[in-house]
Order: sequence, then structure tokens, then C-alpha cells
Amino acid sequence: MPNNQFKKGELYSFITGKASTAIARCLQKKFNTRGLNLTIEQWSVLYQLWKKEGLSQQELCKATYRDKPSITRLVDNLEKLNLVKRVAANNDRRINRIYLTRQGQKLEEQSMVLAEETLNEALKTVPMEQIEVCKLVLQVVYDNLKTPIP
Repeated sequence: MPNNQFKKGELYSFITGKASTAIARCLQKKFNTRGLNLTIEQWSVLYQLWKKEGLSQQELCKATYRDKPSITRLVDNLEKLNLVKRVAANNDRRINRIYLTRQGQKLEEQSMVLAEETLNEALKTVPMEQIEVCKLVLQVVYDNLKTPIP
């Protein structure tokens, strides 16, 4: 028996991520207001590199849920902004490892403050227990769809 309790029309809105889009727009506005020449998509790549530098472009694809052409374009643009640099892997020169430049490292603190500010605004009236339930439910939804269907 299906567990879908959504009315027609609700599911589409849920799947397209209205909340996620609203958060991204708000964060982008904060970046623009503070003079950070950075898109949310670029920031998501930098975020992964702040967590772990030297990822390959394929690893960035997985970490950001983007396809290879998108990551290539994003890394190209980040390179033009002097925020990252490609370095050929020692064991396989076909693989590029992506590293932050000093300028890319400097953006971490300022952008993470803005990201935290944005999330705090988004969640300000949501009780903590509801946030925890939401995180659990979304993780289960993700896990259900991540596992290949036989």
C-alpha cells in the first residue's frame, strides 16, 4: 500500500524543492549584497573543497550531485576567478585534482557566516524537534531513491 499522503499538486512542489530554492535565492542575494562574486553553484563546489581539498572532478560530481559537463564548467569558471587550480594526479595525468587557491580559502569564513545566517533565518520559527524529524525523513527519502531498484 502506498505511503503517499500528498494531494495532487503538492508532490510536484515538494519534489522541486521550493524551500531549497528559496534558501538558495536568499543566500545568493546575501553574496551579491556583500560583494562576493560567486554563484550558489560555485559555492557548492568550494564548500566540498573546504571540507576536503584535492578531490577529482568525478568526486566533485558525486559530492555535488552534478554531471561531468556541469562540474567542468564550474571548475573552469572558478579557475578564471582564481579560486581553484587543477593539478594533474601523480599516478594518472588524465585525472585532475582540484585545489583551492589562497583566494579560494579566504572565501570560506565569510561565505559560511552568510550560509549560517540564511539557515538561521529560514528555520527561526521551526521547533528543533520538527527540524530533527524533517532531517530524518529527508534522509530516508534520499536513501530510498539512492539504492538501485532491482
